[in-house]
Amino acid sequence: MTRTVVQRAGFSLTGIVTAIAGLALLVWVITAIGAAEIVADVRQVGWGIAGVIAIGGLRFLLRAIAWRVCLDDPAALSISDAFEAVICGDALGNVTPLGPLVGEPAKAAFVRGRVPLASAVAALAIENVLYTLSAAAMIAAGMIALLLRFELPQNSTGAVMRGVGEIAIAATIGLFAAALWMLWRQPALVSRALGFAPRLRSHARRIRDLEIEIYSFASRYPGRVLAASAGEVGFHALGVAEVYLTLLLLSGSPPSLVTSFLLETANRLLTVVFKFVPLRLGVDEAGTAGFATIIGLPAKTGLSLAIVRKVRVLFWAAAGGALLVRRGVRRG
Repeated sequence: MTRTVVQRAGFSLTGIVTAIAGLALLVWVITAIGAAEIVADVRQVGWGIAGVIAIGGLRFLLRAIAWRVCLDDPAALSISDAFEAVICGDALGNVTPLGPLVGEPAKAAFVRGRVPLASAVAALAIENVLYTLSAAAMIAAGMIALLLRFELPQNSTGAVMRGVGEIAIAATIGLFAAALWMLWRQPALVSRALGFAPRLRSHARRIRDLEIEIYSFASRYPGRVLAASAGEVGFHALGVAEVYLTLLLLSGSPPSLVTSFLLETANRLLTVVFKFVPLRLGVDEAGTAGFATIIGLPAKTGLSLAIVRKVRVLFWAAAGGALLVRRGVRRG
């Protein structure tokens, strides 16, 4: 099953084109800022990269725990199985242009046989809702801090940032309002849509039961929702800690928490908007370098930060790929 998911993920023409475009953007940014300076910065990090990678692993662990917490009784999943599944799903989501459309089903496929598929999917849906709401809240908080704390330039860049900030804040309010409405009304979104497809109509009843299970989870397990939400908050807090550590390693002096928070906010925003770009190649680097200049840091600091974090992404993507290969061989 896991091997089938990997094969279906594939590398489409869109993925190849976006990867090439991202690579070209990365080369252009490094050339414009100065390759020698970036290499010197990355070398400055040294073995500190192990700490960055470890924090990345802890972030995956928190999301794995949040997923386990969202499982309905009597389904149960070990922390190690959930952790491995999250790593594999993230790896597939990062290297393919379909992102979570591939990565999330891969998590459920990875634990097939250990927990009922319907329970795994329902728990993933709940965990993803909590993650999405927490990420939106973080982005909105970051944009509010940016607009209030920094004097944005009176040019097109400043106008774009103000527009992005206002849109992010409005979108977050709308997202939370939509979530509350859905909990109240419990609309049959997916199951009703299946009713219009003759070949899938027979599955509508089962999908409706799944929808009701997801909608009612908060009322049945309020303590678990709080625990899973705490895991998502911890995930974002560790992201800020990762930025803080990386900037400390790059400059030798501790940065402010506000700076670390804003840079992690920018990273979340880039992740949400450009998830279709494999590994967000070039996008992370150019976006972080540009955002760094807005908050008063050198562009090379933002670029070096993004490259160090990309090393962490590649490490865990390789780990996820190795797990997928191993599981595929075992299943075979």
